[in-house]
Amino acid sequence: MTAEAEKLREEVRARYAEAAVAVDAGRQGSCGNGSCCTSAAEASFGEALYDAEQRQELPDAVALASLGCGNPTAVADLHEGETVLDLGSGGGIDVLLSARRVGPTGVVYGLDMTEEMLALARHNQAEAGITNAHFLRGQIEDVPLPAESVDVVISNCVINLSTDKARVLAEIARVLKPGGRVGVSDVVAEDRLSRAERAERGAWVGCIAGALSVSEYVAGLEAAGLVDVEVTFTHEVADWMHGAIVKARKPWTAARELTLLGAAAERGCC
Repeated sequence: MTAEAEKLREEVRARYAEAAVAVDAGRQGSCGNGSCCTSAAEASFGEALYDAEQRQELPDAVALASLGCGNPTAVADLHEGETVLDLGSGGGIDVLLSARRVGPTGVVYGLDMTEEMLALARHNQAEAGITNAHFLRGQIEDVPLPAESVDVVISNCVINLSTDKARVLAEIARVLKPGGRVGVSDVVAEDRLSRAERAERGAWVGCIAGALSVSEYVAGLEAAGLVDVEVTFTHEVADWMHGAIVKARKPWTAARELTLLGAAAERGCC
């Protein structure tokens, strides 16, 4: 890692540590306390992107710690018994909502590099009484899980913060099981914007300067071996930059397809 990349990572870590401490002290962790957003764009980030029913499922502190640009749990189409990984899990809102969706036979991992956020997430988990979630410390460029161990990867406005996005996307592909899927919320630029123009619209730690364009996101996921890539804009966060839903899928292997067909045949299906 270059010195500049290391500096950016430390700035991100410090910003989110500050946000976690703010929530822990009883102050909201969104715009003014170090999230991706600015006060002028507060409705585009954080707890406002979760409906009232979802917010009521969890303790107030969980929603207050939400610093993302979307709601990946609304698009990930989670099922009972699945294994889910949340990259950059922060205060844990998406992990805990996902844990409710996959039920007691499923499991959800939250990965974060900030010790303060992990402590806040574990506190929120205990308060919510959720037992099928596990918070891990680590980098999204080096996920501490085995290959082909996860059914779904979600993330909420974190991939844009990485200084090595190709490695992040490769790690997503590595940990996904064949047939596994991606449901990510992120800030994405229109293809018309150069990297320099993205930097003019906001800081790296503000989730703007480091954002990929649509074509860069599609190319990166496809280069990692994923298919059926879709990028859908949901709301504008800066001129020609948007909160977006990014979806993709890991192809089935022939062996896996045969296994599933055999299981279906045993059940008298198809």
